[in-house]
Amino acid sequence: MLVRLLLLFSFLLTAFAPLAPRPDYAGLYRDAPHLAVDTRREGDSLRLYLRLPAPGRLGPGHPLRLAAWPSYEAKLPLWQDSIVRRRQHQHTEADGSLRLSFCIAAARVPAGAILQLSTSPADAKEDYQEPSTTAWLRLTEAVLARSFVLTDSVGQPLARRYVRAGDTFGVDSYGLMQPVRWKRYAVTPAPALPPMTSPAAMPAGPRLLPVLDSAEARPGEPLRFREPGLYALKVGGAGGMPTRTLAVLVGANNYPALTTASELIEPLRYLTTSQERQRLTDAPDPKRAVDKFWLDIAQGNQRQGKELIRQFYGRVTAANRLFAAHKAGWLTDRGLLYVVLGPPPSVRRLFNGEERWFYSEGGLNGGPITYTFRPRPSTFAPDYYELVRRPEYELLWYAAVEKWRTPLTALTGPNAPTDLPAR
Repeated sequence: MLVRLLLLFSFLLTAFAPLAPRPDYAGLYRDAPHLAVDTRREGDSLRLYLRLPAPGRLGPGHPLRLAAWPSYEAKLPLWQDSIVRRRQHQHTEADGSLRLSFCIAAARVPAGAILQLSTSPADAKEDYQEPSTTAWLRLTEAVLARSFVLTDSVGQPLARRYVRAGDTFGVDSYGLMQPVRWKRYAVTPAPALPPMTSPAAMPAGPRLLPVLDSAEARPGEPLRFREPGLYALKVGGAGGMPTRTLAVLVGANNYPALTTASELIEPLRYLTTSQERQRLTDAPDPKRAVDKFWLDIAQGNQRQGKELIRQFYGRVTAANRLFAAHKAGWLTDRGLLYVVLGPPPSVRRLFNGEERWFYSEGGLNGGPITYTFRPRPSTFAPDYYELVRRPEYELLWYAAVEKWRTPLTALTGPNAPTDLPAR
C-alpha cells in the first residue's frame, strides 16, 4: 500500500509540474569549456562519469540535477532527480576541473530517452544551455549496453571519441577485464559539399570500408595507435560477456588544433578554388604562403590579417572538437556551416532528432535563414548529422564566402567570426 501511495505521489508531482521552457541548444556549440559526460553499464545500473571544467563547483547553490525526457521537444520529463553529495564520488584535478561519477537504475532510462544533466545555479535561465554546466545525452541502445569506457593514460575517462596519434589510452571494462580487438579502416576524409549541392550529385559512400590492419590487445593492455585514421574497437568475449563495438577517431599531430602547413591549407577549400590551394601547397614555404593569403585579404593590414587567421582556424579547431565523427569535425556538414557562418545563434532539436540552426541574418535581403540537419547515425559515427541541401542556398552561400574574401566585410556581417555572446 505504501509503495502505491509513493508511486501516486511521484506521478502527481510530474503531472502537475510547470511546463519546462523550450530550450535553445545554441550555447552547447560555443567555443568554450564543456561539461563532459560518459557512461558505462554496470549490471542493472548505468554509471555516469562527469568532468566539470575549472573551476568545477558543486554544492550549495550548484546542485547536480538530472532529468529524463522522452524527446527533445517533450513538455514534461519522465522524471527529475538530484544527486546528493555522498553519491557523487568527487575528485578535483590539478587544473581545477572536477571529476565525479554516480549510478542510476538502468530501468529508469529506456532506450531513446534523452538525459539532461545540469550543475547550474538554481536561478539560471532554464531555456539557455550553458556548456560548462549543462549536457544532454541521447540514450541509444548501444549507449545503454556498453559496459566499458575509454580512459586516458592515467586511467581517467576520456569522455570523447577521439585521441591523438601516439597517445596512450585504455579500455576500462566493468567486471572482468576484456580483450580488445581493433581494426583500422580506409576512409577518404571527404569535405562537406556546399549547402546548395543537389542530393543527386552527392557521391555515394562505400558500402564496405576496407580494413588496413588489425590486431588484438590483452585485457588491460594500454593502446597506442601511431597511424591517424578511423579505428573500431571490439571489446568483450571473456567470461561470456557480449562483444560491443566503439569507433575511435585517431587524429594527426595536435588534433583538434591544426599545426602543419597542409592542415592549414585544407580547410581553405571552403573559401578558395582548387588552383589557389595548389599554389599554396606548391609554394617554397607553404606556411608562410598561408599567412600571406590572409594578409592579402586584409590588404596588408597585419592586425586584421592576424585576427582573420585566429578566428577562421579557431572555428576549425572548435568544429573538430564538437563534431568529430568518422572524420575530422571540420569535414562534416555541421562543421562546414560552423566554419563559414559561425556558431549558430539559435538551435532547436526536434522530436524526430533533427537539428535546426537559425541565423538572424544571411537570408534573402539580409533576413533570417534556417538550416536543417537530419541524424544519420552509424556504427562508426553514432552522432553524425547530414545537412538538408537546397538550391535556394546558392546565392546566399557565395555571399557568405565572399565576406571572408572581402577586407571591408571580413570581420563584420552575419558570418562575422565571433563567438556567441556570454549570458
